[in-house]
Amino acid sequence: MNFIQQLHAAQTLNDSLLCVGLDPEPNKFPGAWKGDTSRIYDFCSAIVDATKDLVIAFKPQIAYFAAHRAEDQLEQLMAHIKRVAPGVPVILDAKRGDIGSTAEQYAREAFERYQADAVTLSPFMGFDSIEPYLRYPDKGAILLCRTSNPGGSDWQNQRLADVAGQPRLYEHLARLAQTDWNQNGQLGLVVGATYPAEIARVRELAPTLPLLIPGVGAQGGDAEATVKAGWRAGAGGREGQGGPIIVSSSRAVLYASAGEDFAAAARRVALATRETLNAARR
Repeated sequence: MNFIQQLHAAQTLNDSLLCVGLDPEPNKFPGAWKGDTSRIYDFCSAIVDATKDLVIAFKPQIAYFAAHRAEDQLEQLMAHIKRVAPGVPVILDAKRGDIGSTAEQYAREAFERYQADAVTLSPFMGFDSIEPYLRYPDKGAILLCRTSNPGGSDWQNQRLADVAGQPRLYEHLARLAQTDWNQNGQLGLVVGATYPAEIARVRELAPTLPLLIPGVGAQGGDAEATVKAGWRAGAGGREGQGGPIIVSSSRAVLYASAGEDFAAAARRVALATRETLNAARR
């Protein structure tokens, strides 16, 4: 089963569009764990156990592990997810963007060392920065397209005078990802929840691609507007139907409580978010 098929299966299995981002900050850990970097795996695995039946995907952010020399804990966490939630794909949020042998090593890191099902990438250097990841035919590559940060407009919203119709950069990228670059059906796009009108535009240009949509929850993205912009009726995996949306929430779920009930609180927030997203698509 490839990454796209995994998404459709997880969406059906857990009746969910919600992705829980795993961005561990030890200073926010509960009780005696606060500040203890050796507890990163324990904290994240507890969140996984509490939410594994509520999500379409998990999304660990590699910097939150590497900054604390916790790559071994990330490997342990990835293995744990595969064991307890085998139907839920894992997206490694790494935003890599390089070419040649360096990109090959990044791909090996994501897919062989960490056993991720997909990885986020920066496409700024063009298709040859994406191609090494596509040599893993069952894996996904999710390209930054229209990000939710204010500075995203510095590049992504600029028009391309040398391209017919002078599309904005993010529009041109969405079209390439849907067509020429998507040689094996492995690509998806990142579109921030803070720009619902642009989610809708990306969906228009890339009707069958998965959209990873961060920014719901602590970053202020509106869940209902996000779903209405990106979801298309019938996006359940049948040929010709719309691609899935993967709506990511991290801090709002992870740090729903600073007490010993943190996992139970995370489940409550994840459940409420899942229901909000489902209500919007129904």
